[in-house]
Amino acid sequence: MTDSKLAFIFPGQGSQSVGMLADLAQSDATVEQTFAEASAVLGMDLWTLVSDGPRQMLDQTEHTQPAMLAAGIAVWRCWQQRGGAQPALMAGHSLGEYTALTAAGALDFADAVALVAERGRLMQSAVPAGEGAMAAILGLDDDAVRAVCAEQAGEQVLAAVNFNAPGQVVIAGNREAVQRGVDGAKAAGAKRALLLPVSVPSHCDLMRDAAERFAERLAQTRVSSPTIEVLHNVTVAPATTPEAIRELLARQLYSPVRWVETIRAMGERGITLAVEAGPGKVLTGLGKRIDPRIETLAVFDPAGLDKAREETTDA
Repeated sequence: MTDSKLAFIFPGQGSQSVGMLADLAQSDATVEQTFAEASAVLGMDLWTLVSDGPRQMLDQTEHTQPAMLAAGIAVWRCWQQRGGAQPALMAGHSLGEYTALTAAGALDFADAVALVAERGRLMQSAVPAGEGAMAAILGLDDDAVRAVCAEQAGEQVLAAVNFNAPGQVVIAGNREAVQRGVDGAKAAGAKRALLLPVSVPSHCDLMRDAAERFAERLAQTRVSSPTIEVLHNVTVAPATTPEAIRELLARQLYSPVRWVETIRAMGERGITLAVEAGPGKVLTGLGKRIDPRIETLAVFDPAGLDKAREETTDA
């Protein structure tokens, strides 16, 4: 049964942690089974890495991406097995969009695992280590951040790439340009401007070459029309054909993540409850700042699952 007021949202890189989903795995064998499927695709024990670390290896983007995909799908499967309602909408933040598309039936899980692992490898190889960077700018509006990027880019790449919440924007590009952007943002009145501990400058023009190579991989990947609408990062709108989905996934690599618009679009469509399926509470925190009318619940353990089930049953 579809709940017209329910949406599922899936986090991306940055929400991973050693030991994630441990409590849920103890109560539901689905978690380890899901990770076992991913491990078979990758030829490595992903659950042991997630459970025991080392953190440095988990944080390598080619491992983080399939780990976060498996985590989100594990929570989604647990939700389904417990009789949870079918959401009317889905979305995912950056990598999380792949989780949403998999949950919505557009991508086969095994295919998606291989796809995001390749995505991670291509992103990592697109820019030599140390040459790209990302930074969070807090306390400036979107246009002010865009203006800082335009002023400080020079001959390099510098762009606003993640519109995460009002007054919270991430910039990306060449490391020197990002540092100039941090300094420029502070001069423009930002409350905080800090470099992020990432090695890949996602969602900017430095990813265009990776996107071209990734498009070739996407062309060989089976894609179906989703059974649940997924709002894409690039357009803040659903795509219905395999061709359109492939195009948007390639463009996503070098295009901004329009998360504020995504959550607001959900509110406009009548969503009143969003379930963040996967480790951490990053999207839950952002959601409260974007549209407080939408209740957002982080679901990554048995208690969270039960609370979300109760909320949808009582609605």
